[in-house]
Amino acid sequence: MALSLSKRAGGIVQAEIRVMTIECEKVGGINLAQGVCDVGVPKPVVRGAKIAIDDGINCYTRYDGLVELRRAIADKMRTFNKIEADPDTEVTVSAGSTGAFYCACLALLDPGDEVILFEPFYGYHLNTILAVDVVPKYVPLSLPDLRFTMEDLEKAVTLKTKGIMVCTPANPSGKVFNEAELHLIAHFAAKHDLFVFTDEIYEYFTYDDTSHISPGSLPEMADRTITISGYSKAFSITGWRIGYSVCRKKWADMIGYVNDLVYVCAPAPLQMGVAAGIGELTSAYYKELCAQFKKKRDRICSTLENVGLWPIVPQGAYYVLADASPLPGRDSKEKAMFLLKQTGVAGVPGKAFYHDEGGENLIRFCFAKEDDVLDEACRRLERLKL
Repeated sequence: MALSLSKRAGGIVQAEIRVMTIECEKVGGINLAQGVCDVGVPKPVVRGAKIAIDDGINCYTRYDGLVELRRAIADKMRTFNKIEADPDTEVTVSAGSTGAFYCACLALLDPGDEVILFEPFYGYHLNTILAVDVVPKYVPLSLPDLRFTMEDLEKAVTLKTKGIMVCTPANPSGKVFNEAELHLIAHFAAKHDLFVFTDEIYEYFTYDDTSHISPGSLPEMADRTITISGYSKAFSITGWRIGYSVCRKKWADMIGYVNDLVYVCAPAPLQMGVAAGIGELTSAYYKELCAQFKKKRDRICSTLENVGLWPIVPQGAYYVLADASPLPGRDSKEKAMFLLKQTGVAGVPGKAFYHDEGGENLIRFCFAKEDDVLDEACRRLERLKL
């Protein structure tokens, strides 16, 4: 029998985000496709990592992370997320939030189980569950208001459903799930006895009158929620790969063992840098960060509106979905490539966030850029000829 790829590999493809990044590099364009935050790393984070290297903190850590970081995360979870977590038994530091989700899936899900994704979804959530032979089920968020109902949830659940992913603030839509929606999800999860996986990596990026609520902070969600987050976005350290999960010990033990098997540990000195940042940076830092990104959001949304690519103004995160229907092309990939060739600005085709045809008239743009880069991207978009 000839050698071949695994069966699971057949359902996994390179992320469209990476594809558009490569296409952007080919033409020397401005990359608003990939969520690479390039606005600078806070000094306490850099200083903490450098001190750790100089002090010799360069070896393997405990499988669930250095105690300094686990304690810092537990303190932050209590004050910001309103979740009590034991740093010795309920916090697992992993290789980014994507690594934390992968470990949780390996620990808690069996092949053939189903996990519900809200659509538009983040492609790494989909590919992660496919990689562990889990079946995705979809709940559409209606455009442009990004709403859903209990009926929508009930249509997706079956006897094989074991979990639901809640990404809030959401990539790619910028949706921030409100308290009423989270209580609805809590009732649904309890009724069907589901794990609730969360992705809260953009928890510090909320705009206007919205605020972040961690699903695990709801009393009825505490025992079933795997809270996942990290500091890649808030500290602009996407390449450091420092994320974490927080959950009850009965789940955290195996998640930690899997983390040890797959990653051994997250980089030790970088863990110390993140711990220093959590400890030293005050709420003023996060408020200023939010204010800066609101201005960036308003800048790109205004431009998109002016050129006829109507934006779905995000409540959080640092992405915006825009109506690509005025652009020529048979699908969202052709529309995104037309835009790149005409303006030198790369976005992500909407099909990357849908399992069907739902995203063919959408393009996602990332506005986590230095102001001069974002301004140049907007100037290029404003020259668009339709």
